[in-house]
Amino acid sequence: MDKRIDQVILYVKKELQQAESGHDWFHIERVYRNALNIVEGEGEVDLVVVKLIALLHDIADSKFHGGDETVGPTKARKLLEELSYDQDTIEHVVKGIENISFKGGNFNQVFRSKELDIVQDADRLDAIGAIGIARTFNYGGYKNTLMYDPKIEPKIGMSKEEYKNNVGTTINHFYEKLLRLKDLMNTDTGRQLAEGRHKFMESFLSQFYDECEGNA
Repeated sequence: MDKRIDQVILYVKKELQQAESGHDWFHIERVYRNALNIVEGEGEVDLVVVKLIALLHDIADSKFHGGDETVGPTKARKLLEELSYDQDTIEHVVKGIENISFKGGNFNQVFRSKELDIVQDADRLDAIGAIGIARTFNYGGYKNTLMYDPKIEPKIGMSKEEYKNNVGTTINHFYEKLLRLKDLMNTDTGRQLAEGRHKFMESFLSQFYDECEGNA
């Protein structure tokens, strides 16, 4: 076992001590566990790379750094170099971090690998289901986003820049991102795990609208 992983974990926990709770250490830990679950059904992969991408993918989410997408990859590279990882591993992890995000669903993902596919699915699983609902409303509160307004329609198919700058409602985010993730899964295992979480969100939204209309 690569004992440097323990040092990476300590680093991530320290870096994310004050993070918004949908993007904190516990998010990282869930993604890490999801990734290890997916690995079991996906054949031979570089497990060290999977672990490192999972642990470092949100080390500096651009949403919390003025939209700067270079902060996270730069921090990850510096750490991995300090821990004396080989250059191929470092490049793989950095490219994984640079290409993992949804970014409106129209982001031109310029790098793919089996390891990234696994972690991307693991990250997307944490964005849907009960956890995904909780994270969505938590972030909406953090940003003081309007929870729901039937007059404001979801914006589907936004460009990367439109998605980053969009100010809609928390409920609209389900249609703009969360409900789309099931069909964007890369792995068979990811698709299987996404099914139940997707159905839970649909059930939640149905109940939400019933309550809004006084029918439940």
